[in-house]
Amino acid sequence: MSRPPRSTRGTRGAQTGSRKSTEAWRNWAGNVTARPVREVTPASVEELTAAVRSAAEDGLKVKAVGSGHSFTAAAATDGVLIRPQLLTGIRSIDRTNGTVTVEAGTPLKRLNMALAREGLSLTNMGDIMEQTVSGATSTGTHGTGRDSASIAAQIKGLELVTASGELLTCSEKGTDDERALFAAARIGLGALGIVTAITFAVEPIFLLSAREEPMPLDRVLTDFEELHAENEHFEFYWFPHTDSCNTKRNNRSAGPEAPVPKLSGFVEDELLSNGLFQVANSIGRAVPGTIPAIAKVSSRALSSRTYTDIPYKVFTSPRRVRFVEMEYAVPRAALVDTLRELKSMVDRSRLRISFPVEVRTAPADDIALSTASDRDTAYVAVHMYKGTPYHRYFTAAEQILTAHEGRPHWGKMHTRDAEYFARVYPRFGEFTALRDRLDPDRVFGNAYLRRILGD
Repeated sequence: MSRPPRSTRGTRGAQTGSRKSTEAWRNWAGNVTARPVREVTPASVEELTAAVRSAAEDGLKVKAVGSGHSFTAAAATDGVLIRPQLLTGIRSIDRTNGTVTVEAGTPLKRLNMALAREGLSLTNMGDIMEQTVSGATSTGTHGTGRDSASIAAQIKGLELVTASGELLTCSEKGTDDERALFAAARIGLGALGIVTAITFAVEPIFLLSAREEPMPLDRVLTDFEELHAENEHFEFYWFPHTDSCNTKRNNRSAGPEAPVPKLSGFVEDELLSNGLFQVANSIGRAVPGTIPAIAKVSSRALSSRTYTDIPYKVFTSPRRVRFVEMEYAVPRAALVDTLRELKSMVDRSRLRISFPVEVRTAPADDIALSTASDRDTAYVAVHMYKGTPYHRYFTAAEQILTAHEGRPHWGKMHTRDAEYFARVYPRFGEFTALRDRLDPDRVFGNAYLRRILGD
């Protein structure tokens, strides 16, 4: 594993910008809180390295936190909380090799907009872009794709600070040690070190044509393999208590560009998908008996539409209604049975569920702890409105999903532990052995990592 030359970007000497923490940190959904001893906002790699070494000397754990969009306690710590918002921006663009190297604290939104100005784009992305690049990749954030995989699968190189304060780089073309680190650290869960920079594969910007339309659930499930095979990016949302879905198909287009008109975009994306949906969920939380009727209205609220735009304007959308979420990756071949079992469970129960179930796909990849590692995958995500009791629903759904050897998204709610993961991830031992070597004293440990990785 190679050690890059010292960075001077943003250097302010050896003094690390830190302060004693006086208030609790909370994640986006508000279901996780932590009270770190101190917070550090390094302005350079040197300052970050100094903060890690200082914490280790003081016997404190260290965790980096991005935008807090994980629903788990992946970033929670009672030690030193690293905030990377000064470690942002593009370091370099290599048009010959089709890569961009970006600082770890850069929000995906800023990266996407900066790439678009340069006439470049990621190949695939998730449906929101508020996360930092390091937070999104470290937890396995993904979109949907027949041939193109998660954001982490588009990584070509990584730089990270280890527990000993070393700055290491790795790539798929390096030494044996570098390749082993690369195979694990692309989705590293914050367990191997603190990522400081990421090199992504990029390509010349292109156009995507989106086709959104309602479709009966039975038709979606009957035609699922055909819909998946015929579209580069296919996803759908099933509304519990109904037989209705909204489907979305994104495919590359030669143009012309035809974005969503501003007025209709405001009506559908802000007024209906966010504003009215917020009101509906608030009513459902107060009066659960109204939820089935609301679901039927919600499933019919959005009409069919088509539009063509640059990738991030098609892949992503605003999500202003807060919720909690559990998502599992199951073998793609098991998706139809899984959804039918989930629907049957909801229909038999007295559960009242106001959020749709989201289904996406990804091809197999070669990342040790990727939810799509070594198998073609379908994702099933269940949500509940913030403040609504979710345990019965999530527990029942999890029983179905784990029966199909589901792998939970690392940044979303689940109850699985290291014993379970050792069964469903063939390369689990490879990851934990590397962790033992890089962080034997668990400087980057916390309760969540103890549960999912063991100790």
